[in-house]
Formats: sequence, structure tokens, C-alpha cells
Amino acid sequence: MKEANLRIQQQQTELEKAHTRLEEHAQVLEDRVEERTQQLALTQEVTIESMAVLAEYRDPETGGHIRRTKRYVRALANQLKEHPQFRDYFGHETIDLLYRSSPLHDIGKVGVPDKILMKPGSLTDEEFEVMKLHADYGHAAISAAEKRLGDNSFLRFAREITYTHHEKWDGSGYPQGLKGEDIPIPGRLMALADVYDALVSKRVYKPPIPHSKAIAFIKEGQGTHFDPVMVEVFIQLAEEIRQIGLQFAENELERHALSK
Repeated sequence: MKEANLRIQQQQTELEKAHTRLEEHAQVLEDRVEERTQQLALTQEVTIESMAVLAEYRDPETGGHIRRTKRYVRALANQLKEHPQFRDYFGHETIDLLYRSSPLHDIGKVGVPDKILMKPGSLTDEEFEVMKLHADYGHAAISAAEKRLGDNSFLRFAREITYTHHEKWDGSGYPQGLKGEDIPIPGRLMALADVYDALVSKRVYKPPIPHSKAIAFIKEGQGTHFDPVMVEVFIQLAEEIRQIGLQFAENELERHALSK
């Protein structure tokens, strides 16, 4: 009986040791997966930033525009995830990828000639047709990279943003003339952020306009240029949007415009 009890105790001890080894092994595997996940996320972020820098080199005004618009996008997405229409779309990972992908929205401008991209005055109809091609150029560049990474790559959001952020709710946009909910959600979101920032920012062809007038312009475009639900949310966040603009404004003209 005593020997039997001793064997049972030994077996329990061995089981406890085996359980401890399994837990330690599982922790090692978990740590390796976490490390690999962090490395992958960093690779994605560096890839996107490297591509975005190309556009920034071509246009000195692009840097501030990128820093502001990606924060506008994140603020809007965080609010839209509470709306019944978008609740199932805006998960944490989606919002994070949209935030990191949005800087690529104008990557195609690297293919636009300087005489058009940097022109201080209004573009002619012919020049504007050339400028519009930046959406196609960006789409082609990102699509080529995507083919190497697979259909489910992290560049999917960047491709949608690049190709569709100039589409309009009423179908009058470019390059495809998409209408309403046929426009991918990332493109609709980027359209708001891009237009607002262009209005309140200094450009080679115009001074910034006041924040209040920019908000009025956005409201006028509700249901024609922009997704009507997204406009409602944008207006609700107008003060937060303004504060983001002020934080990353690049000159006194912009700061002054955002204070009005």
C-alpha cells in the first residue's frame, strides 16, 4: 500500500513537471508569435511610409497634409464604428490599417509633371485631365505590389483609398464615376479628410480658407459629393478636426484660418 501511494505521488509529480514544461513551451511559442506579429506590423508600416515619402519629395506641401489627413481619417472611423450602418466594418484592425494606409492616397502624383503639379494658377481643362491620372497611377503602383503579396495584403485599403478618394456620391467624380455605396468606404472616408484639409491649407494656387467656411462647404456637399452619413459625423467632430489641423498646421496662415 505504501509503495502504491509512493508511485501515485511520483506520477503526480511527473505530471506536474510535464504540465509546467508545457506551459513554458506554450509561453515561448506565444512570445515568438507576438514578436513575429510586431515585426510584420513594422514591415507594413515602413513599407507604407517609404512609399508615401515619394509623394512628399515631389510636393513640399504633402508632408503636413499626410500628417493631418490620416488623423482626420482615424477620428472619423472611430466615431463611425458606433453608427449602425458602419458598426460591422470599422473594427480595431481596420481602423489601424486605414490610419496607416491613408498617407498613400496621392502616391500617384509622382507621375504628374512638375509644371502641372506645382502650377501656381488654375489648371486648364487639359492639365486637369493629366492631374486626374494620379488616381490611376497610384492604383497601378499599389496593385503591382499587391500581386506579390496576395489578394488579402495590407495594401488593399491603400489601393481602395488611392483609386476612389476622388469619386463623388452623385457619380460625378473620377476616375470611374462610381456612385453612392458603390464607392468603397475607405474612399468615401478619405474624400472628406482630403477635401477639408485642402480647403484649410495653403496651396501654391490659393490661400487657406477659414475652418467655418470649410465646414459649410462640406455640409453643402452632403449627398452630392460626400456620403451623407459620414458628413453628419464629420460635422459632429468639427472641433476635434479643427484641433488636429491646428496641431499640425505648418504656417501662420493655416493657423489663422483654423482659428476662424
